[in-house]
Amino acid sequence: MGKIGILYHPFNKAACTLAKEVSQFLIARGVSAWLCSSWEGESARAQIDGTELLLSVGGDGTILRAAQVALLSKTPITGVNLGKLGFMTELSADEVMARLPALLAGEGWIDERAMLETELTPAQPGTELPPKYYALNDVVVARGAIARVVNIEAEVDGELLATYRADGMIAATATGSTGYSLAAGGPVLHPQSDEFLLLPVLPHLSLAYTMVLASTAKVSLRVSTTYQATLSIDGNMNLPLDSGTVINIKHSNMTTRFLRIHPRTSFYGTLEQRLKGKRDIE
Repeated sequence: MGKIGILYHPFNKAACTLAKEVSQFLIARGVSAWLCSSWEGESARAQIDGTELLLSVGGDGTILRAAQVALLSKTPITGVNLGKLGFMTELSADEVMARLPALLAGEGWIDERAMLETELTPAQPGTELPPKYYALNDVVVARGAIARVVNIEAEVDGELLATYRADGMIAATATGSTGYSLAAGGPVLHPQSDEFLLLPVLPHLSLAYTMVLASTAKVSLRVSTTYQATLSIDGNMNLPLDSGTVINIKHSNMTTRFLRIHPRTSFYGTLEQRLKGKRDIE
């Protein structure tokens, strides 16, 4: 590999230190390396062209930010875990230097993950066409700062599913099924699944079950609220929603590509260890 990008969590001192050490390690071996805070997405995207690998140094939140940076270039991501869980990361801080030479030599395998695509109707003020937002984990429509339930009318493929009175609704990918969706009572999907989940958050006198939707499904969520609601994309992009806004969600043609170096393992055989944040699994 000739060019590698390194995204790091700016508020994690260990991540900042390790990112600099990795950069020096790569440069000493003749590899062009650039460093950027994961919170400076525009700056990172300006450097992504020609980048053959994006190293994410932090936790799962840093991975989600890296996915946005790598979206259009389809640059593969390898995550180095310095967070609490690191469910999506590949390497521990202790093994990254030992594993880097194998990655530089072209070893490893690609793990491709589905994403969701979201549009708002009407478009946000100041835009002629609604922008598209892409989520690796989840799209969440929820109440804002005022602690009142919101009314969300949910349609699937043009047919009314239900009108929910709830704290919010989650649409989660298979990758995101082990995140907020799981905490809200949703099931776990195999990470390579194209199906996605739709479930309410703390529904009040409303349907409480989770829908597992086909990859071809198209979801529309119409928000009705006296107070402003919120749209969250992967937890790091948050937009205000006015009453009457429709959030359209579907399976995306975009994917996130991970470069893995550990041997392939049974997802089900290691699920419990991963959920507990244990990294001593092969």
